[in-house]
Amino acid sequence: MTQTIGISVGDKLPRIDFDIMGAEGPTKLPFGELFDGKKVVLFALPGAYTRTCTATHVPGYLDNLETLKAKGVDEVAVLSVNDVWVMDAWSKVTGGAGKIHFLADGALEFTKAIGADIDLSAVGFGVRSKRLSMIVEDGVVTSLNIEDSPGQAVTSGAATILDQL
Repeated sequence: MTQTIGISVGDKLPRIDFDIMGAEGPTKLPFGELFDGKKVVLFALPGAYTRTCTATHVPGYLDNLETLKAKGVDEVAVLSVNDVWVMDAWSKVTGGAGKIHFLADGALEFTKAIGADIDLSAVGFGVRSKRLSMIVEDGVVTSLNIEDSPGQAVTSGAATILDQL
């Protein structure tokens, strides 16, 4: 079964600013600062510190960061339905701090706007993001990969994105 969300290849992402941890505490990363005039790999996942997210998904992008950049990617960002404090701590635990952007979407503002929300209450998560990845050029989705199962990071993994660049 192929999963879908509310956006498709060719669509512009909603111009929503992201919550991040700054030098002085929680702050906003403006949408334009991340996406305008850039090629960005954005991947979203159900939750920080979860098994697949921590053991597979984030490490795949960190391990391939230089190759992604060599293929023209300006920025890599991970988005999760967690608060900024959790995302900041997780960035340090994964070794991704200062390498990729860890975007907090605790209120599901971006996740719902792109139609990627999924109710995982049956496994104790509540409403989260579907696991996905995309290539975004100047704010427009040029490639979109959505996992059939939130417990896997294959379709949305770094290897798939590398093949699409």
